[in-house]
Amino acid sequence: MSTLPAASVGWRSHGVLLLLAAVFADNFVGRQILAVMIEPIKSEFGVSDTAMGLISGLAFAAVYAVMGLPAGRLVDRMPRTRLLAMACLLWAVATMACGLAGGFLTLAIARMLVAVSESPTTSASLSMIADLYPPQRRSFAISCFTSAPTFSSIVGLSIGAWVVEHYGWRSGFIALGAPALLFSALLAFVVRDPQRGRWDLTPHAQAPSPLLGMRAEAGELWAQPAYRCLILAGGLTTLSSYAIGMWNTSFLVRSHGLSLQHAGLLVGVICGISAGFGGLFSGWLSDRLTRRNPHWQVSIPVLGHVTALCALVPYLLWSDAVLIRIGAVPIPTAMLWCALYAFFTVWWVAPSYNLVSQLVAPGRRGSAMALQTIVSTLLGVGVGPLVVGLCSDLLVPVYGQESLRYALMMMSLPVLGAMLLLVRTARHASRTDYRHAAIVLPPSAV
Repeated sequence: MSTLPAASVGWRSHGVLLLLAAVFADNFVGRQILAVMIEPIKSEFGVSDTAMGLISGLAFAAVYAVMGLPAGRLVDRMPRTRLLAMACLLWAVATMACGLAGGFLTLAIARMLVAVSESPTTSASLSMIADLYPPQRRSFAISCFTSAPTFSSIVGLSIGAWVVEHYGWRSGFIALGAPALLFSALLAFVVRDPQRGRWDLTPHAQAPSPLLGMRAEAGELWAQPAYRCLILAGGLTTLSSYAIGMWNTSFLVRSHGLSLQHAGLLVGVICGISAGFGGLFSGWLSDRLTRRNPHWQVSIPVLGHVTALCALVPYLLWSDAVLIRIGAVPIPTAMLWCALYAFFTVWWVAPSYNLVSQLVAPGRRGSAMALQTIVSTLLGVGVGPLVVGLCSDLLVPVYGQESLRYALMMMSLPVLGAMLLLVRTARHASRTDYRHAAIVLPPSAV
């Protein structure tokens, strides 16, 4: 059993985590705010649901997928704070350019530039978090990082809906770009890059050769069965959850008769708060239970998926009955199911990312996290919204105004595949050094 390093977790680690979460939240609002822009952009440019699915997903995800692995290698080979500072600066410029787009094609190109700037953010941040916190405290730290965007969806979908309705969708993009300029300055001049492998004293914590090619490095990572099943499970999960999140506002407008502002407010506040607390709770629960048995890092996501699906189906099939009115805002009864779905659908995130950080060496975490994010982004951001748009258009002759309801229902199927892959992850991991890696430090030392 390895001994505890002399370094400890202090306020500096928490401060860096807060800044990384703020950067991620700003990035995520830049993605989510498109959910309240679908209808006005569609109206201004005269495009179809399929085209909106393309610009809200594939235009971003295709570039992100291409740039993700090179960005991950940069994370492993250069100071992460410097890389993040440059990424934030480029993101600010590209996001503001979205608000200045004069046509649909220009907007799509600007979205691609946003994808280029975002490509190193998640992998660099998670790599740093793995060096800021020991394994037994890492799931909760990761959940704080990944829950920040869900809380920020309150801004992106509620306040953002108000901004879009009163000042136009272009103003929303420009307002989002400004905070990234401050984040860039803090990362460049204030934050120090933590020591790599700070908490990893196990024999597998050895960096890959710098001469290893990008394809060869990706191939070596992909050859690990536990890692491969884990990232594919995450990809199928985001295929479902991101598609539902992107089209949820439009679903409430079309099937429940809400205004754009009220629908954005409900999705932002109810789903954002519920998913935020769900992510934090799953991270805390994972840290508590994995000290007894590391396989809880897989069991918790599976339990979350089962419960989320049990809530999603009634949410999508519920009538447009109103439960209560708060002021002028009608709250459909179906939102109770939506809140329950949002709470449990994020249970996979923190345990899965923690497990990825334990399955690979510190010097390879950037590439491993990048490959994980590429798969999730390509399937979730790229394919998910586009598939919903296509299915919605195809189902119009049969279901008319309700076509989106049944297109979203189809998005529950990928989660079943994700659960099967998680079971296989546990089986493969039990045959590797996962059990040893998950207990790098004794619980009493944390």
